[in-house]
Amino acid sequence: MRNPFAGQGPGSGTVRAALAVFFGALPALAFPAPALWWAAYVALVPWLLLIRTAPSPRRAGLDGWLGGLGFMLAVHHWLLPSLHVFLLVLAALLGLLWLPWGWVVRAMLGGEPSAARAAAALLVVPSGWLLVELVRSWEGLGGPWGLLGASQWQVPPALRLASVGGVWLVSLLVVAVNTGLALLLAVRPVRRTVLVGLLGCALVVGLVWWAAAPPRTVGTVRIAAVQPGVFDGPDSVERRFARAEELTRGLAGQRPDLVVWGESSVGADLGARPDIAARLAALSRTVGAPLLVNVDARRSDRPGIYKSAILIGPQGPTGERYDKMRLVPFGEYVPARALLGWATSVGKGAAGEDRRRGTRPVVMTPPPREGGGPGLRVGPLVCFESAFPDMTRRLVRDGADVVVVQSATSTFQDTWAPAQHASLGALRAAESGRPVVHATLTGISAAYAPDGRRTGTALGTDRSAATVYALPLARSATVYARFGDWPVYGAALVIGALCAAEGARTLRRPGRGPLVPPARTVRGSAGRPVH
Repeated sequence: MRNPFAGQGPGSGTVRAALAVFFGALPALAFPAPALWWAAYVALVPWLLLIRTAPSPRRAGLDGWLGGLGFMLAVHHWLLPSLHVFLLVLAALLGLLWLPWGWVVRAMLGGEPSAARAAAALLVVPSGWLLVELVRSWEGLGGPWGLLGASQWQVPPALRLASVGGVWLVSLLVVAVNTGLALLLAVRPVRRTVLVGLLGCALVVGLVWWAAAPPRTVGTVRIAAVQPGVFDGPDSVERRFARAEELTRGLAGQRPDLVVWGESSVGADLGARPDIAARLAALSRTVGAPLLVNVDARRSDRPGIYKSAILIGPQGPTGERYDKMRLVPFGEYVPARALLGWATSVGKGAAGEDRRRGTRPVVMTPPPREGGGPGLRVGPLVCFESAFPDMTRRLVRDGADVVVVQSATSTFQDTWAPAQHASLGALRAAESGRPVVHATLTGISAAYAPDGRRTGTALGTDRSAATVYALPLARSATVYARFGDWPVYGAALVIGALCAAEGARTLRRPGRGPLVPPARTVRGSAGRPVH
């Protein structure tokens, strides 16, 4: 395919850089709030076509980096009020992860690939993307927010794929389809091979749909989510607590098995405030069900501030407590505070004092309501933790019957963030085969059945209400719950094999150049070659 940017004069590099940033940002349209899920299957095509026409590996790496920068900016743009210019710095640093992916794309798609190389590209290019997603999913780099597969949270076949290989397998499929479409558009001789590869992708999805049956249900559980909404002003904590009390009392007679309050719903340590603990116990008696609240306060029994899910029964705190383990960078702690502490003065919402981390996941057993069924085992997560597939999987392996996420998005209430956050519950439910309740202090509260389907009516960002979700329970384990992140290991083997093959080829043929020939030279108006 002719390089459309060659021979355009000194400004062409700037144009290409701008296009790389723009093309990299396009996949963000597949995520909520736009939720154009189908766009994910074509959104990478312009970026792939741009990289394959790069005149050199160095330029391909630059195209990959700038596209990664655009993707990270688009997916995290709602952080701009909090981080300001620092968001651009973070996006530029994380975008570097796509630099080697640019090399891989050019190596597999550049020039005139053979049928064998085109077939291999359908596996190698998605594997490279998946390793980028794996690295940036590390908590210290911001965590797995905006994984490409997560954009398919409302597509039943994709949720079935997630039950087999997690969100990682969905990402692989999405990038493979994009790669195939790019080859179909750019390389005519390999179209038959690519069509066979895309048909293979469709057959895999069909096989998974047929073989991976949805979880078999074994009864139902009734879980109430209490969402008081946004309160501003100096007495906002007290007024918000009072509103949550009022909403909880309104659940009397609806026979919930558990009532869940959102993140930071209690602003004082219960050990230091027995009066608040007594009020919560009274609510439990009124409703006839235990409460799972979330305390964001300095603990009285150890130093530091913790965010903790605490179970309250009719007699008060039951002693079961989960301290949040994975904290939001800058929002709950500042990495390398001595060096980056200035960030707290740049934007809003940055942590003035680092929160402390919990040390282990906890599965709680709330006391059953009167006349209720056998004891329910609940696995709590706090806010950002619902983005991590491994945390839900660990809770299920520890025996959780239902996963509860306590969240709050008051800082980002009018952005894409609440919808993106709530959608993660669908992936976690499908991966684990367990129902997931996403209960927010502010934001969007929603619930998902064990197959990832949304159940009941979600509470939007404009609501101050409480609702009871009747959720089916399941006992069987999904393939992903049993075997974990096997697509990631497979992707690592593919890229490792590619590197080994290239290394062996270099040793056998020193000085013969790269495996892939450079893109064909285009002559400028004066007849001189332009690269």
